[in-house]
Amino acid sequence: MSLNVELRAFYDSRQKQIPADVRVVMQRAAQELAESGQADRAVNVGAKAPFFTLPSATGQALALDELLAAGPVVLTFYRGAWCPYCNIALRSLQQHHDAITARGARLVAVSPQIPDESLSLAEKHELAFDVLSDLGSDTAKQYGLAFDLPGDLAAVYDSLGIDLDRSNAGHARTLPLPATYVIDGQGTIRWAFVNTDYTTRAEPADILAALDALD
Repeated sequence: MSLNVELRAFYDSRQKQIPADVRVVMQRAAQELAESGQADRAVNVGAKAPFFTLPSATGQALALDELLAAGPVVLTFYRGAWCPYCNIALRSLQQHHDAITARGARLVAVSPQIPDESLSLAEKHELAFDVLSDLGSDTAKQYGLAFDLPGDLAAVYDSLGIDLDRSNAGHARTLPLPATYVIDGQGTIRWAFVNTDYTTRAEPADILAALDALD
């Protein structure tokens, strides 16, 4: 089963559990974000990847330029450990981690959550790759991915017990669009997936094909 088939099946089952008024808020916010054109304005293929230095779940600072010195980087942005779609996507990436590293690439995941949340996520799903904390979404902003949740959707998340204020260290309403980049050793983005729809993610098979296509 492909990742997006799994995500769609989860979405369909999830919708049955969400009250109609909540679905209306979520769907309106999703439509507004899609119509904003932000995905089209994000950093994309052919651009130089903005450099960053971010703390890992274990507190180690990782710099993109240093990672690229060893080879290509697969960089993926996700919303946080509270997002079930993110968890499904990260587990899928973990299943393909050996295939990614076999191609000489380093897989790195970035979210706006605090390192403790990233550590819990990595331990729960036994992730072998680094999960980095982009507090305040400064790196996501450099990539053109950061956006603010509308007030009514933020209130819905609060009502569902999703404490973004805590997990995002006070930056409760700022999240990244789901995005994955394949960056070559020279720092150029060679493949990109950017989508406003958080229920859709980059297929691992497409990531591997992009790595195979690198010179």
